[in-house]
Amino acid sequence: MDKQTANKTTLEKLDEKVTSILEKYNKLKSENANLQTEIASLKAEKELKDQQILKLEDENAMKELEMEEIVNKIEGILG
Repeated sequence: MDKQTANKTTLEKLDEKVTSILEKYNKLKSENANLQTEIASLKAEKELKDQQILKLEDENAMKELEMEEIVNKIEGILG
């Protein structure tokens, strides 16, 4: 094998490695974009659930006040 053939083989190996690295990079870049989209979606979903929880907590507090008023009225009637 002459020097030119050896160099070509080395260049071919280097080309294969660079191509492999670029493929991995592009795959990871795509996965990262997908994960960022999923994170944004989950954050939005969490925000909605947090709002629902606050609404339910407020409704629960109002129901407790209503029950307390009913108990006070009953106690007032019963003397």
